[in-house]
Amino acid sequence: MNYVFYDFETSGRSSSWDQIIEVGAVLVNDNFQVLADPLNIRCSLKPGLVPEPYALIVNNTTPQILRKTNLSHYGMLSQMVEQFNKWSPAIFVGYNSISFDEEFLRKSLFKTLNEPYLTQYSGNKRGDILGLIRTAHLYYPDCIKTPMSDKGNAVFKLAELTEMNGIKHDNAHSALSDVMATIGIAQIIKDKAPSVWKASLMTTSKTEVNAIVEKEKIFCVNEYFYGKARPFAVTFVCFHPKYNWPQCFDLKSDPSTYLKMPYAQLKEELKKSPKVIRSIKNNKHPVIMSPNYAINFEGYKQLGADKLLERANMIQSNKEFKDKVAKILSEEADDKEALDSQVGLMAEESIYAGGFAKPEDQKMMVDFHKSDWKGKIGLSEKFKDERFSYFAKRLIYEENPEVLGKDEYKKIHRAIAGQILSTNDEKWNTVPKAFKDIDDLRVKYDELKDEKTLGMLNDLSEYIEEIQTKYESA
Repeated sequence: MNYVFYDFETSGRSSSWDQIIEVGAVLVNDNFQVLADPLNIRCSLKPGLVPEPYALIVNNTTPQILRKTNLSHYGMLSQMVEQFNKWSPAIFVGYNSISFDEEFLRKSLFKTLNEPYLTQYSGNKRGDILGLIRTAHLYYPDCIKTPMSDKGNAVFKLAELTEMNGIKHDNAHSALSDVMATIGIAQIIKDKAPSVWKASLMTTSKTEVNAIVEKEKIFCVNEYFYGKARPFAVTFVCFHPKYNWPQCFDLKSDPSTYLKMPYAQLKEELKKSPKVIRSIKNNKHPVIMSPNYAINFEGYKQLGADKLLERANMIQSNKEFKDKVAKILSEEADDKEALDSQVGLMAEESIYAGGFAKPEDQKMMVDFHKSDWKGKIGLSEKFKDERFSYFAKRLIYEENPEVLGKDEYKKIHRAIAGQILSTNDEKWNTVPKAFKDIDDLRVKYDELKDEKTLGMLNDLSEYIEEIQTKYESA
């Protein structure tokens, strides 16, 4: 199966409120040979979006660059979707992509009335090289050179890894350069930790993960927290009754302590740290390794393979315990959902809470993209789901506001003004927040005597002033 390595540069950190400003992507085969011309496109900022100044400094995006491109955000995404569909089916891979780039991809597609789960439908799968290199380093510490933190933990920042391992990465934090660097890291894993690479290809979809955890009596997984990858030898207990993640028992603990506990006591015990029940995020490319590795790790090697197998058998043969765990998890999820339901979500944040688009709205989306801008006006009123009607009108406002009626234009324009001129601590970036960030960054870069960045901050300040002026009169 081919791979699409991809990377985004963005206007900020919030996948709900910021936007993609640059796309880089390359189609390669399983030997990492490039099969087609790379995709590398930039766009302008959406009207009414206030960028995070530091994000633009990191990816070296000046106001001049943003002004220079004639390609809109919607236009860029349309080109990207067309290319990604041509390259499908494939495994879509990035560096920290599942936590960052993928969230921007899903929510950007959602808000532009496209299929948000593009990388998981039509035979596509997804992977993440950041999680993979952390796993490879855990099992084979010498497979890659890494810088170390003050606490003595390996650091996996892409720019530092490429420098230490002789991978060309001339323009870090530009999308296409980061893509090529990520391919270089993948090549190292494939060459120097082949068992990890092979295992990773077996878990690029939820279906594959679920099949493995149900089949294998014992297996090894790892989680990354507190700056370190931590291994676990586990056995499958049940699927989470709400989220469908495999729930597994950590064999470091003695099951006999838990199997006969009364329900109320077990519920309290399962809340304690370290957690004896470990969740495997089957949709986030976990790497599942052979149980033979367990005896190399602290807490498991002292027990030995026979004791681990004995403990796994105790769990597998106790249906009552499995049912108790499933019930406890269900009750906890219900409590969390009741709490979350009290927090109001805006349309931009509702991709996971508002449900999938109904078939009639999916058909309307196809018609919307095919129609001219005047036709889009009429279609925007026909969506059953109010979120999609709202997104359609926002797209028209951003792309061709002249076709909106005066009242509709003013309504959207004033709503944006109210958001971005707010002096409150909002979820999105605001003009006052951006000016404060610029002032704080000026102090930092003045101390560093970085005249280039100080000049860029001055340009950014003028750019934010332009946005402010446009919306102050709303």
